[in-house]
Amino acid sequence: MSGPLCIRKGEQPTMKSISTNHRLLRSVSVSALTVAGVMGLSTAAFAQNAAAAPNAAEEDAIVVTGFRASLENAVAEKKDSDLILESVSAEDIGKLPDASIGESIARLPGLTSQRLNGRSAFISVRGFGPDLSQTLLNGREQTSTGDNRAVEFDQYPSEMVSMVNVYKTPSASLIGQGLVGTIDIRTARPLDTGRTVAAVGVKGSLTDKGKLNAGSGNAGYRVNATYIDQFGADDNFGVALTASYVDENYQVEEYNAWGYNNYTVGTQTASLIGGNKSFVTSTNLKRLGLGATFQGDLTDDLRVTVDLFYSDFSDDIIKRGIELPLSSGFGWTNTGFNGAVIEDGKVVSGTFTNVEAVVNNRALERNAKLFSSGYNIDWQASDKLNVKLDWSTSRTDRNELNFESNSGTGRGQNVGATDTISFVDGPTGIVFDPTLNYSDPALIRLTSPMGWGAIAGGQDGYYNDRQVDDKLSVVRLDLDYEVGSFIKSVKVGGSWSDRSKELVPDEYFVLLAGGASSLQVPSQYLLSPTNLDYLGLGPMISYDPRALLDAGILVLRPQSDGNAIRDILSKGYLVEEKLLTGYVQLDLGADLGSSQLTGNVGVQVIRAKQSSTGFDFLGTTPKFGTRGASYTDVLPSLNLSLRMDNDIVIRLGLSRQIQRPRMDDMRLAVGYGIDRSGPVAVIRGGGGNFALEPIRADAADLTVEKYFGDAGYVAVQGFYKKLKNWIYRADQPFDYTGYDLGGQTVPSLIGTINQPLNGDGGNIYGVELAGTLNLDALTPALGGFGLTGGVSYTKSKLRPAPGLPFDDIDGYSRWVANGTVFFEKSGFNARGSVRYRSSFQGELSGFGGNRTRRRALAETIFDAQIGYDFPETSGLSGLSVFVQGQNLTDEPFVTVFGGNENLVNDYQSYGRRFQAGVTYKF
Repeated sequence: MSGPLCIRKGEQPTMKSISTNHRLLRSVSVSALTVAGVMGLSTAAFAQNAAAAPNAAEEDAIVVTGFRASLENAVAEKKDSDLILESVSAEDIGKLPDASIGESIARLPGLTSQRLNGRSAFISVRGFGPDLSQTLLNGREQTSTGDNRAVEFDQYPSEMVSMVNVYKTPSASLIGQGLVGTIDIRTARPLDTGRTVAAVGVKGSLTDKGKLNAGSGNAGYRVNATYIDQFGADDNFGVALTASYVDENYQVEEYNAWGYNNYTVGTQTASLIGGNKSFVTSTNLKRLGLGATFQGDLTDDLRVTVDLFYSDFSDDIIKRGIELPLSSGFGWTNTGFNGAVIEDGKVVSGTFTNVEAVVNNRALERNAKLFSSGYNIDWQASDKLNVKLDWSTSRTDRNELNFESNSGTGRGQNVGATDTISFVDGPTGIVFDPTLNYSDPALIRLTSPMGWGAIAGGQDGYYNDRQVDDKLSVVRLDLDYEVGSFIKSVKVGGSWSDRSKELVPDEYFVLLAGGASSLQVPSQYLLSPTNLDYLGLGPMISYDPRALLDAGILVLRPQSDGNAIRDILSKGYLVEEKLLTGYVQLDLGADLGSSQLTGNVGVQVIRAKQSSTGFDFLGTTPKFGTRGASYTDVLPSLNLSLRMDNDIVIRLGLSRQIQRPRMDDMRLAVGYGIDRSGPVAVIRGGGGNFALEPIRADAADLTVEKYFGDAGYVAVQGFYKKLKNWIYRADQPFDYTGYDLGGQTVPSLIGTINQPLNGDGGNIYGVELAGTLNLDALTPALGGFGLTGGVSYTKSKLRPAPGLPFDDIDGYSRWVANGTVFFEKSGFNARGSVRYRSSFQGELSGFGGNRTRRRALAETIFDAQIGYDFPETSGLSGLSVFVQGQNLTDEPFVTVFGGNENLVNDYQSYGRRFQAGVTYKF
C-alpha cells in the first residue's frame, strides 16, 4: 500500500500524520466519510478505510449510504474488534435508524427491551435485565434517572448518537464493565469527521389511542439540529453541537387485578378476583437535550477533547381509575357474591353486591436534570508511547411526585351508596357492568370511601415527593507503549471513581380542609369525565388534585405517628462508593501462516470502599448512622481472534466478571412493624445491606464469524458463566431488642428481616445466531434487499433464595429474537422489523416508588418504516422524508399471577404509534 495515509495494519497513526493529511481527508466523498470517521470509528480504522478514497472518488465509485451504510459500519466495527460485540451506527449525522436509542439497541442480536409506557426505556442483554449490564457515554460511566445504576435510554436524544457498541466480553482496559454486557454510546468527533455538516430535523408523532384523559394529547413532535465544523490554520480545531427537543404524548389503558382468592361452590374450588385497580394513563414527555464536543490539536502530538451533555427531562403523568374491593376475604364491607360460572378452575362471571368503590385521580411528575462532562488529553509522547488523561463528571437531580386523591359515595365502610357489579372474564382481563354512575359529582365526592389509611376514619389521599441526587466523578490515566513483535503494545492504567446516590422521601397524608368528612368537587375544578369503557365501568369523575391542593380544598398533614415516620425514614438512604481501579493489558498480534492472530490478555484490579448512611431506630429517637465495607476484586481476561484469509474469524474470550449491587439494595436503614395476621404477633422488617458485595462470575465465550467483506456476516456465539455468588432477598432472624415499638408488646423480640444477601451462585449459558446479509449477493434480482437480525437462547440455573428450587431471575427471557428486512434503491428505502422475547420476570414501579416483580408474558413487536432521500441532482438535494409505524399490532404488556396465564395481573395496551418527519442536511 502506498500514499500519504498508508498505515500498516496494527499500527496507530500519530497526531502528526493525521494533521498532515487533514486537508486531504476533507476532499473525500461525504458519504464515504459518513461510513468511517463520522460514525465514531477509531482513527486507525478511519485512516485505513480512507486511504484509497481519492482514487475511488476519481473513478466515481458507488458509495453506500443510508441504513445499508449503517449496517456496513456496524459489520466493520464487529469485524475489526478483538472483543465480542454488537454495534449499531447512525445512517448519517443526527440520523439513528430509530426514533430512540433504546429501539435501535433492542434490535441487536441477543438484546431486547422492557417497555415503559410503550417506550423502550430499559435494555436486556442476553436475556437478562438491566441490573446486570452497564452503560457508558463515550467510554465513561454515567449517573441515572432511576433509583439504581440502570440507565433509562429516554434521557439521551437519538440525534446525538453516532454509534452504540455493546461489548459482550470485557478486556482489562474496559473500565466500568457489566456482567452480561457493557453498552457504550458514542457521539461524533468533529476532527475525525473532517468536514462541515449542518443538519436539521422535524418529526411529528401520533398515537391511535386518542386523548384518554382530559388535558392530555395524542400528538407530539421532536426537533433537532446538528452542526459540525473545523477551523484554525490547518483545521486543527473542531466543534460538534447538537440540540434536540421532544414534546410527545403516550396513552395507556391499564387493567390490574389485586390478586385471586379461592372460592368454593359445592365441590368446586376456583380462583375469584380479589379486587381491581385499573387506570387510564396519559403521559406527556418533554426533553431538552444539548450536546457539545470541542477538539483541538494543540500540537502535532497533543489533542484535547471536551465533551458536554445536558438533559432536562420531564414526565407529566395523569392516572385516573376506579379501585374495586371485591372478594379479598369479603372483609371490606358486607360485600357479597353470587351467580358464579366456573371454567378451567377460574370464576369467569358472576355478580358482586354491596361494593364500595374508590375513585382515584392521580398526578405524577417525574423531572430529572442530567449534566455530564468529560475532559480528555491525548498525548503522543514519543513514537512508541501514548498517554491519555481523562476526567469526567456526571450528575442527575431527580424529583418524583406521586399525588393521589380519593373520592366515593361516603366516608368509611357501610356509609355511602354501594354498587352491584356483574363481570365477565376475558383475555384482556375482566370487564365489569356497574349500576352506579361514577361521573356524577353529586354522588362521587372527595372523601375516604373505605376509611383506608393511618388516620382514624381514613385519609383522603397521599402525597409522596421523592428527591434523588446522584453524583459521579472519575479520573482516569492510560499509558500505551508500542513494543512490536508478538506483543504489540503494553497498556497500563487506572481510574479513581467517587459516586454517591441519595434518596430523600417526603410524604404526607392528604385530608380535606377544615376536617370535612366529604366534599363535592367544586364545578370550576371538574374536567371532562374519563372514559373507562374498556373496563365496562363507563365514565368517571375527573379533576387535577394539584389544583385542589393549590386552592386549599385539600391539605397536607405531616405524618406524626411513630410507625409512619419509621416507614418513611427507612426508605431514605445515602450510598457512597469509591473505586480504585488499575489494569495491565498486553495487546497481541502474530501471523500464523495465512491467518492472523490478534487479541489481548490482562488483569484488572478493583479496590472498593462503600458506605451507607441512614436512620437507626434503636431507642426512642431515630438517629443517623453510617456503616460500610471494603473488598478487592481481581479480574483477569483473555481475548483472542483468529482471522483467516477466507474472512472467517474465530474468537475466544475468558474472563472474571463482576456486577456491582443495586444502589438501593445497599441502603442502611431498616423499616419494621408488628405483624398480627398470624396466631402470634411477630416483628417483621425489611431493608438493604450496606456490606453487599458484587455478583462475580467466571465466563467463557466462543464465536465463529463468517464475513462477506464489510457487507455482511453470519455468526454463531456460545457463552457460559459460572456464577461464584448471587444477590438474593431472604428472611433472616433479627434481634429487635432496643428498637422502638411504640409501646406495643410482642411475645418475642426475635423477629425477621428481609434484605439482600450474597449467597450461592449458579450457571448461565446460551447460544446466539446472528447475521447481516445483502441479498443481491445471492442474485441481482434481489438488488437493494437485505436482512439483519438474530436469535438467542439463554438458560439460567439460579436459586432465588437458599433452599428454594431453581427459578428465573428478574428480567430473564429464555428466548430473544429480532429481525429486519430492508430495501434501499434509488433513494427509496423501506424496512420492516420484528422483535420477540419470551416470558420474563418483569419489574414495575408501584406506589411510593417501591419496585414490584411480576411474571410478564412473551411479546412480539412489529415496526415498519418507509422513506425517500432526494438525489444530489435534485433541487431538494439533502432532504429526506420518512413515515414510521411502531407496535403495529398493538402488542400489550401482560403479567400474570404465579405463571398461570388464566390469572391476568396486568394488561397494558399502548396502542400504535406513527411518526412522520423530514431531515435536511446542508
